[in-house]
Amino acid sequence: MKRILAIVAIVAFSFALPSCKGKSDAELKTAAEAAIQANPDLSGVIIEVKDGVATISGEVKDPAAQAAAETAVKEVKGIKSISNETTVAPPPPPVNITPDDPLTTAVKDAIKDHPTVSATVTDGVVTLTGEISKADLKTLMQKVQATKPKKVESGGLTVK
Repeated sequence: MKRILAIVAIVAFSFALPSCKGKSDAELKTAAEAAIQANPDLSGVIIEVKDGVATISGEVKDPAAQAAAETAVKEVKGIKSISNETTVAPPPPPVNITPDDPLTTAVKDAIKDHPTVSATVTDGVVTLTGEISKADLKTLMQKVQATKPKKVESGGLTVK
């Protein structure tokens, strides 16, 4: 009986021994990439693994995504440490919207050559109504867009 237990112990140990060996860098990289791909905010992240050390690089949209990339890679078993070299993308420039009073004046000037068109301005949105020829529509829209409104609604225009 002792002999059978000894043989079972040796067999179990021999199967357990290979599993103690760590994963290769390629396996760790694949696992880390899978963890990163699970988060759509991390699509610009690149991972390299050398000797169990993961280097994360690329551009992310904000500091939260930067931290999420590091957290995702930390959860991969076998990664010894992480070098987070990601950068945060600069914020987009603010949209320049003309305030209502100057916008109203600019829109009135833009439509002055089109007497059958009228316009109202509310909270940066220009609403056009009336009639206009198809040939003049493009010119009118360019003039109104040049006034930098938040939005132009032309559903009230009848094009002839």
